Amino acid sequence: MKTLEFVRDEKKGRVTVPCADGPVSVTSKCAYCRHCTGIILGKRTAPAPQKEALDAIRSGRGSDDTLMNAAMMFNTLVRDGHAIACDDDANTGYAKLY
Repeated sequence: MKTLEFVRDEKKGRVTVPCADGPVSVTSKCAYCRHCTGIILGKRTAPAPQKEALDAIRSGRGSDDTLMNAAMMFNTLVRDGHAIACDDDANTGYAKLY
């Protein structure tokens, strides 16, 4: 498990992290990457909401709205966090979540 620190660009309002593919946007790539396990907030790690929502949908307990709410929650956690917890120890780069 590795920690990818946020690089914030206040002018553009972007947050990126250094990935094996180069700098990638947290909200458009990491949010939907299979390797993202959560957002680090201080000393704790909040699990990636999209993975939990996707698991709920696959088991029949969720809906499309659940996935949309999870994406908004991810953006809120990114705003408050400082890094991504990534399990891409092999350095393969971005892998689609779904």
